[in-house]
Amino acid sequence: MQTRDIQIRDPFVFTSQAEKTYYLFGTTDRDCWRGPGQGFDCYASSDLKNWDGPMAAFRPSSDFWGKENFWAPEVHQFNGRFYMFASFIAPGRFRGTQILVSDAIVGPYSPLTDGPITPAAWQCLDGTLHVDNDGDPWIVFCHEWVQINDGSICAMRLTPDLKQAAGRPVFLFNASEAPWARKLDRPEKDAKFRFPAYVTDGPFLHRLADGTLAMLWSSFGAQGYAMGVSRSPDGNVSGDWRHDPDPLWAEDGGHGMIFKTFDDQLMLTFHSPNKTPDERA
Repeated sequence: MQTRDIQIRDPFVFTSQAEKTYYLFGTTDRDCWRGPGQGFDCYASSDLKNWDGPMAAFRPSSDFWGKENFWAPEVHQFNGRFYMFASFIAPGRFRGTQILVSDAIVGPYSPLTDGPITPAAWQCLDGTLHVDNDGDPWIVFCHEWVQINDGSICAMRLTPDLKQAAGRPVFLFNASEAPWARKLDRPEKDAKFRFPAYVTDGPFLHRLADGTLAMLWSSFGAQGYAMGVSRSPDGNVSGDWRHDPDPLWAEDGGHGMIFKTFDDQLMLTFHSPNKTPDERA
């Protein structure tokens, strides 16, 4: 099948130089907003145009804590194994990012721990792995607007086995700090609950040649769902984040990531449009 044939949100491409294969992961449930979550599929390609699959990368066991909203899987290789960071929710529990593990890129992935790595009392999503210049792992994630109104992006150092936090969450910035971000239009009958709401979504970090740490992330701009860039000039994840004034992608698309081709060229992938079931990478 071709890229246009694959319904997918939050695309993530893992490049295997050894296999000369690109692996595409993402939110693949037909309706990821309602009903029980089914899992995550992946696809394989040698040219980023024609894909084999779907292959079942993760299917939940009956006792897995997450029940709905199976969102945004990312696959990272770290210390010889493959780790999937993905978000889930369940009745009576907050949304969180769970880390899963496999010895193969395509899985099957199984939970690394019994629950999400993000703070248990926070509504969180879209955790991504960042490894700093000292080789220490961090999770960078969104503290959701549904809980705090002005969504934020935070970072938290992890233990080397990725099984637990190695420190408290560090606040990086709020969505409203970006000049291009706009508040959600949320009609509310009771004026007491008309809070301005700003979304943070889909952080992904990439180190530039000059050492600057760049972050792609998504929110809503003047033309709808959009993706912008923020930068930490000193290269530290907990540094002074500065925001590009204009979005990188302004209209009806976002939750992107950067990967390299076999010949070392940088590529950007994201989903557009943002409406289910029309999403494509």
